[in-house]
Amino acid sequence: MLELILNTLAWIVAHLPEPLLRCLAAGLGDLVFFGSRRRRELVLSNLQHAFEDKPAAWHRAIGRESCRRLVETGLFSLAMPFISERRLRGMLRASAGLEAGLAAYREALSSTEAGAPYPLVFATAHLCGWESQTAIRLAVSAPFPEFGTIYRPLDNPAVDAWVKRSRERFGMRLLSRKEGFQEAMKLLRHNGGVSLLFDQNAGFQGALSTLFGRVCSTTELAGLLAEKFHARLYVIFPRRLAFWRVELDVARIVHDGTAAGMTIALNRWLESHLSSSDDACASWLWAHDRWRNQDIPARRLRLEAKRNLLGSDLQSRGLAALPRKTRLWIRLPNWLGDVVMVLPLLRALRTSRPDAQITLLAQAPFCPLLELSGLADRVRPLPPPGPRRFLHFWRLRHEYPDCFLLFPTSFRGDLEAWLTRCRQRFGLARPGSRRPLLTHTWPVPGHFDEESRHQIKLWEEYLRHFGLDAPPDLSPLAPALFGLQSPQSNRSIIGLICGSENNPEKRWPVDCWRTLVTQLAASRPAARFRLFGTANDRPVTSAVAHNLRAPVEDLAGRTDLTAFAARLTECGLLVTNDTGGMHLANALGVPVLALFGPTNPQRTGPVFQAPVRILQPPGGPPTRGGNLASLRPETVFAAVDEMLGTSN
Repeated sequence: MLELILNTLAWIVAHLPEPLLRCLAAGLGDLVFFGSRRRRELVLSNLQHAFEDKPAAWHRAIGRESCRRLVETGLFSLAMPFISERRLRGMLRASAGLEAGLAAYREALSSTEAGAPYPLVFATAHLCGWESQTAIRLAVSAPFPEFGTIYRPLDNPAVDAWVKRSRERFGMRLLSRKEGFQEAMKLLRHNGGVSLLFDQNAGFQGALSTLFGRVCSTTELAGLLAEKFHARLYVIFPRRLAFWRVELDVARIVHDGTAAGMTIALNRWLESHLSSSDDACASWLWAHDRWRNQDIPARRLRLEAKRNLLGSDLQSRGLAALPRKTRLWIRLPNWLGDVVMVLPLLRALRTSRPDAQITLLAQAPFCPLLELSGLADRVRPLPPPGPRRFLHFWRLRHEYPDCFLLFPTSFRGDLEAWLTRCRQRFGLARPGSRRPLLTHTWPVPGHFDEESRHQIKLWEEYLRHFGLDAPPDLSPLAPALFGLQSPQSNRSIIGLICGSENNPEKRWPVDCWRTLVTQLAASRPAARFRLFGTANDRPVTSAVAHNLRAPVEDLAGRTDLTAFAARLTECGLLVTNDTGGMHLANALGVPVLALFGPTNPQRTGPVFQAPVRILQPPGGPPTRGGNLASLRPETVFAAVDEMLGTSN
């Protein structure tokens, strides 16, 4: 019954008037492009990644035409069994290059003076009219050599048999990938020809390489066969002339003689061909997810395959590093301290996924410093909360991010990510919480003790669940990384962060700060004191500095984040409450004496490998220090004296 249906449809399509066929292909192609949002976004995403310099209107035009040509090719494939040989001869022609190549091959077979005969390996791609290659004998003017095509059998036996009969109609031998390799090798041993599709979505059986700068998994079979049998490697491809009219052409592939070199060279040829003209570009099947092999969620944040040709690929292109083409967007936390604690993980992501183009989405005040850090390719400030922020994220959908990592756990953040239409949106989910707007979540295990383990460990486990395979880099960030031209730290400058904008209970009392400064000024006459904080901390810093008989510079609210970082690096020591500034100083390698009261240093203490000492009120548990008012200035003074005596 299925075969009867196929034959009926094929006969109808083969006998429809060509103007009607053109309209049908255009209409169905537009239905594919406009009727399926997911398919349209895939097409446009592929084109936008490959041709970033082209305008959006060009992407839409090429994508739409590609879908039309996809349907045109499908109709031709369906109708071929019922298209007469005479009509097919009128549809196909061989290029001068193909005719010349075949003539040289036949001469080599018949003349010992021309050199020993050689086998041929033809690689082919998903270009409009690719099915016409099975009728190549009708297009050439002389007998075609013994030839076979390796193909992937269809799952349905009846459909597979129908396709096989159709493609073998004009002498092409179809060799199953499951059972036909022995026959293919026999052909090559006898100086025959074998053709096969070279694909860029070969899964973990393929070799990592690049196409248009993006990492893909390319089948190595063409290169392996050519290397094993010392065959000449060509690309055979259809060049569309008009509706159901093609010219069959070949291109000799220049390579280094290795299978790896041939695989890389085939991708290079395809890039060159698709970039040669809009017509060639529109003839490729952009609706196929060529670069999907590296997006399995459990492996998303690393590169993995049985074979890795990326080093050779880069060398052949004269590149020192992978182009950053995989668009990884990261929504950072809302507080400065949390943002700083994420930085070691950004370094790990850069190592684990070197092809990632990292875009950070952060609160606007953090962006200038993040841009200077060089840890991301782009930094986007978040608009103010409200309807305009959601509209902003909706507009970003046309930038086609590949993966969206969220560190916040709010519904608003999830909605923002969902509005970008990013296909993969990752986050962590604590017990009892649901995040339905994300595509994948890491459920925090019940045995993970968030009281005794640091926040960065939680985030590291979250990223490892999605494939991260590099450790966080906890070495301090060099101030020069931020473009900070500050002098070397001076032990005579003591920084103080007396406020804590988000929680007054985290503040050491003003009287304690004043007593500490007075004691330090008396014991260290050369000491100078620098008060840091936000504009909201000004009442606290003003109260601390009021009538002190010590050189005190109150910078609260007078520096942006970049200037704050620069002034921090000048300090020989920072004495601070549990604040974002504490984490920033620690990241910059500034020695830190941190005063923890109600907060938990085991969970949110400094993480970078720089001098750190933590003081808590006496008598409390290490995970909850209690009331900071019970921490005596004498205790802090002794710790400062010890750190200034040993820090460099």
